[in-house]
Order: sequence, then C-alpha cells, then structure tokens
Amino acid sequence: QVQLVESGGGLVQAGGSLRLSCAADGRTFSNYAMGWFRQAPGKEREFVTAISWSGGSLYYADSVKGRFTISRDNAKNTVYLQMNSLKPEDTAVYYCAADRAASRLRLGITDYWGQGTQVTVSS
Repeated sequence: QVQLVESGGGLVQAGGSLRLSCAADGRTFSNYAMGWFRQAPGKEREFVTAISWSGGSLYYADSVKGRFTISRDNAKNTVYLQMNSLKPEDTAVYYCAADRAASRLRLGITDYWGQGTQVTVSS
C-alpha cells in the first residue's frame, strides 16, 4: 500500500505559478512511477503528467507541455508539479497517483490515488 498526500494548491492569478507536492509513505516509493491527474467541475479526470521511478521517463499532456514540470526526490518520498504560466482552464482538483509504470499512468491506469488538492486560476 502507498498513501499519498498532496499539498500546495490554492488560488492564483492567470500567468502565475504554483508548485504542488505529493508525499508518499512507505519504504517502496522509489519503486513506483508517479503522476498527476486533474478533474475540472463537470469534466472527467484527465492525465496531466507522469514520471518513471528513476525520473528518466517523462510524459506530459499536450495542454501542459512547456508550462508544467514534474520531478521527484526519492530521498524525500516526494513528487512535485511545478506549474507556470497558469491559465483559467487549469482550474481543477489535482490528484497525485502512483503505479508500477509511467506508461500505465499515461493511459490513466493507476493503483493508488491521493485525496486531491484544489487549484483555482482567476482571470
């Protein structure tokens, strides 16, 4: 089992930045690929980005490429999502996820979810 806890959400103006963190418990964090998903009101949950256990493979949704950066610190059992140039359409609840492969996360397949953190971008 992996417990995931997100933090760092909030309200920001368009063009601003936020950094989300996801802390994982357990001794096997470094064995898992990690990812971020988001769900806007009235919409389905969608893939945002994923990183392999080593950090060597990265995937991004087209809508966030060049603006968002995922990274991880295995020593701290934490994955980060740096979000720059935020747009109102980025407003959503952002969820951290863990799975055995980043390629599975990219397809929306995951074994573990966090509880989510709200990101609101005002225009």
